[in-house]
Amino acid sequence: MTLQRVVIVGGGHGGFQMAASLRADGFAGEILLVSDEPGLPYQRPPLSKAFLKHGDAARLDLRPSKFFDDNTISLMPQTRVTGIDPDGKHITTGDGKTIGYDHLVLATGSRNARPPIANLDLRNVLSLRNLADASELRTRLSAARHVLVVGGGFIGMEFAAVAPGLGVNATVIEGAERLMSRAVSDTMSAHFLMSHQGWGTSVRLGQFVSELLDDGAGNVAGARLADGTDIAGDIVLIAAGVVPNSELAAEAGLAVSDGIDVDDLLCTSDPNISALGDCCNFPDPLSGRRVRLESVQAATDHARTISKRLTGKPVPYAAVPWFWSDQGDLKLQIAGLGAGADEHVAHKPEKGGLAVLSFSSGRLVSVETVDSASTHMTARKLLASGRIVSKPELAAVNYNLVDYARAV
Repeated sequence: MTLQRVVIVGGGHGGFQMAASLRADGFAGEILLVSDEPGLPYQRPPLSKAFLKHGDAARLDLRPSKFFDDNTISLMPQTRVTGIDPDGKHITTGDGKTIGYDHLVLATGSRNARPPIANLDLRNVLSLRNLADASELRTRLSAARHVLVVGGGFIGMEFAAVAPGLGVNATVIEGAERLMSRAVSDTMSAHFLMSHQGWGTSVRLGQFVSELLDDGAGNVAGARLADGTDIAGDIVLIAAGVVPNSELAAEAGLAVSDGIDVDDLLCTSDPNISALGDCCNFPDPLSGRRVRLESVQAATDHARTISKRLTGKPVPYAAVPWFWSDQGDLKLQIAGLGAGADEHVAHKPEKGGLAVLSFSSGRLVSVETVDSASTHMTARKLLASGRIVSKPELAAVNYNLVDYARAV
């Protein structure tokens, strides 16, 4: 059956790319992009960095409104989807409307986790997930002196790197024994710890927050650690990870585990519904294990895969995952997935640069770099080629990926 209408739920990077790819791939039917946020789809990575400095929301737009008009993409902003009826092939919105679809794409993303900390509802306890969050944080920072960041992942550390330039002291409190432990190697964690401390950020590792302190008027006054230590602060930023927005799918009877279960074509257990980005988990083409990636690039690559399938050119998702994080004057880039790696080798490809190569059973599976774009791009090409790159081969060229790639 020829698709007449594709409805996309979620207006982030993945939802936008889904709509744009469908038109680029020749889909001539109706495209409806439903989002619970106001305005046009916008970039989210700058929210924890550049936007806090310039505050210009218009600079975040992924495309101007003319793009959507020219490509006949209908936008339905500030609309919350409350239900999916797979049998009737329609969604229900918060105001009671029903919208039919021939194919539904769930790009619902994720939301900030709420850790088990007492007094999270005090004033000046903030999160950073969307434009509204970033705008509120930027406003509150103008009167702040000391921000406590609960969580040492990408978002928390990106904000911590910006704080000194905004005239605010920052203390990062991380329960794990090292920074960004879910994403990077020990060597890279140590490199960023030293850098942040050099920028003036205080970092408490291996410490959990048990409760937030009340100043007596309902405002946060600091945090109490599990060991009883109190740390003063007039703003607390909760950056303790995210959880997938998969409730709509679960309530509709779709298979859900850590997010919405999809196959290698990003199709859910219902053939008329696809899912992409943070809200779904999929089979990793290299390891075969199911993974869920919190990455702009993964979401956009997922969207392209779905678009090809819906326009009759199905190709299984096999893109090499890659990530980045700008912290101060350092640019962290990661190619591949290092989870499950059993050996890491650090290498300095050029002055000021750093690379960490991760191996699983002697095979290269991921490469982390700081300020080494050539190594990062080479790693992506090598990992995408399907070639098995072994540790002995790389040892022969002193682990220099660029030299290795030139020789093969």
